[in-house]
Amino acid sequence: MTTLSIPDMSCGHCRASIETALAAIPGAGPVRFDAEARTASVEGDAAPETLIAALDGIGFPATVLR
Repeated sequence: MTTLSIPDMSCGHCRASIETALAAIPGAGPVRFDAEARTASVEGDAAPETLIAALDGIGFPATVLR
């Protein structure tokens, strides 16, 4: 599991956009969101760099927490 900090995630629309982008990545599994902490935990074996690049591409810069 990879947990990402996504500081610009602030609403349900943001969450939907992020979920759609991550779902398109091979190896990325289900995503769990923590709206208060502004994090997303991604199951699967997708490379963290790939997850970050996908989110950056839709305007949501992210960093890996763990």
